[in-house]
Amino acid sequence: MLSASSAVRALRASSAPASLRPLVCAQCLGLVRAALEPRPPVASRSRRQLAFCARAGSQAAPGGSAAGAAAGAGVPFRKRRKDEARARKAAAKAGGEGRGRAERAEAGGSGGWELTVGIEIHAELNAARKLFSEAAGSNYNVRCGSGAGGLDAPNTRVAEFDLALPGAQPTFQKGALVPAIRAALALGCEVQRRSGWDRKHYFYQDQPNGYQITQYYEPFAKNGHITLYPHDGLPASDGASLTVGIKQVQLEQDTAKTLLRPGVAGGDGGQPGTMTTTTTTTTTTTTTTAHLLDFNRVSHPLVEIITLPQLHSPRAAAACVRKIQGLLAGVDALAAGMELGGLRADVNVSVRRRRNGRDAEADEGAAGAAQSYGGVAGLGTRTEIKNLSSFKAVEDAVALERDRQVAVLEAGGRVESETRGYALGARETRKLRGKEGEVDYRYMPDPDLGPLLIGRELVERLGEGLPLLPDQVVARLVEGGVSVKDAVTLAGLEGGDRVEFYWEVVEGLEETLSGEERERVKPRRLAANWVLHELGGHLAAAPFPSPLSPYPISPSALSSLLVLLARRVITGPTAKHILASLVAGDARDPTCIVEEEGLALKPMSDEDYAALASEMVRENEGMVEQVRKEKEKGRGGERGKVGWFVGQMVRRGEEGMVEPGRAEAAVRKVLGLDG
Repeated sequence: MLSASSAVRALRASSAPASLRPLVCAQCLGLVRAALEPRPPVASRSRRQLAFCARAGSQAAPGGSAAGAAAGAGVPFRKRRKDEARARKAAAKAGGEGRGRAERAEAGGSGGWELTVGIEIHAELNAARKLFSEAAGSNYNVRCGSGAGGLDAPNTRVAEFDLALPGAQPTFQKGALVPAIRAALALGCEVQRRSGWDRKHYFYQDQPNGYQITQYYEPFAKNGHITLYPHDGLPASDGASLTVGIKQVQLEQDTAKTLLRPGVAGGDGGQPGTMTTTTTTTTTTTTTTAHLLDFNRVSHPLVEIITLPQLHSPRAAAACVRKIQGLLAGVDALAAGMELGGLRADVNVSVRRRRNGRDAEADEGAAGAAQSYGGVAGLGTRTEIKNLSSFKAVEDAVALERDRQVAVLEAGGRVESETRGYALGARETRKLRGKEGEVDYRYMPDPDLGPLLIGRELVERLGEGLPLLPDQVVARLVEGGVSVKDAVTLAGLEGGDRVEFYWEVVEGLEETLSGEERERVKPRRLAANWVLHELGGHLAAAPFPSPLSPYPISPSALSSLLVLLARRVITGPTAKHILASLVAGDARDPTCIVEEEGLALKPMSDEDYAALASEMVRENEGMVEQVRKEKEKGRGGERGKVGWFVGQMVRRGEEGMVEPGRAEAAVRKVLGLDG
């Protein structure tokens, strides 16, 4: 079938002679004619109208009925959530309940329901080989200079076992143990001396063997935990910290990657031998959907991390996934993050009443028998949402599924145990299939693989070689005077590369500055500001850095620049000008740039500062009067006015001559604010 643009061109050429007309099928022409027919204008609705309709629908159909859903159909899901949160906070404030009640409502939903979430995270290990074959592992490379990610060509890293060829046997690759043990130790788990392999049977096109090799019954690591803090994204409703248990960490093989190409003509869009194509024929039209299978990912080593159901808000669930990704990346165990498809999450969601008593028992009866998992009892019937590939998708999917289950229970229905899916931006989760139990998977010990034995010496050596974990990095940065917000941001940038760059800058500063200079300028705080904000601004505007390309400036060059600034050889604006030159490719040392371009600060005497301040005061009598009024109020409002005078002095003086600190002292003296 022709594309729309091609069909339109063909239709417009229908007046040409028959010999010059292109051959177009009648179906294409019919579709194009229908598309070109004039349509009645659609009246646009303002945000105020949409919000009103959403409120009216929710009042007319409480509990998430169809009428309420139809009323809010035009409002994006994220905006609807924000509007609902604002409405809850306003209602709580009007009722005198304060902010805490509103946050508790946001955490667990409305109507006194408690949300419970458990997460299963599948993370690709940073291993050179696949788990059971000698084929190369996943290669998430980034093209230098372009900033665009590019994976290997499809089906170029495949061994006989990966394709389940007759007679192929699995051979465990010991190299996968190193990143796996690092991951387990970063999560505080106990590495088991002995673990085993199980076959999990299911039939799907992305698993050529018909089963997946995993460690469901005998995982190699158990009983870990992570702790979430507000700087991780933990909402205030969950307290100052939240410890989430890790039930187990198990090794398993990954599946093939499936790409759906709807509407691809038979025989097009691929190379022979690199895909499997399935053709579906309908009664009205013939459409070919190509299922492209890339077996590069088959048998790549994964760790599946299973948390206990101890999360109670959508934001906490997203924070948990983000924290685990940061931990794995921090110990070099992760091949790639969520943004490149190296980590995926499945969330298990259930709701239950917060209060006790007969009403709660009745709700449990409607929802089915109370469930328990990992020692957590009294849970509602859970549903699993599969293959979430972003933190935003985790948060949104949990919130939507919570609201759906609450609506079902409040309407007198029963939550079914099932597997559901979610597409980013959708307004609801969708059912995929009924929940399969362990019997359906027909677990059995793998007869081709012996037990996995891990020596204690290996675990101890890897534990001793672990780098600082993200929480430890943040604590160390905060001890040096960096704010918590900046410390968290710095620790998470470029997979930890930015913080390594920062420490090299700090080392150069502390080696060069004297003890008195270090006390005065606080080199760690100074370096954090420039590495995160000043240098970060240049990095955000350019196609670097990337995992395989260096920073545009060396740590030693930035350290030399900051030494000149700390010793007041140059001013802040001059330092920013030199940094821009260095980022642009100037290979000169900062000291040489200052000397050759005459950028050194030219000292002014106290008399010069006083004269310049007096000149500014004489020219701005109105501002002087405002300063005096603010001074009389005694609220400190005059500081901003003094800062305005300092800015005028910096602009009036020669470039690089006026020091803001000395200029402020002169202004305050002239205005009589020191007394």
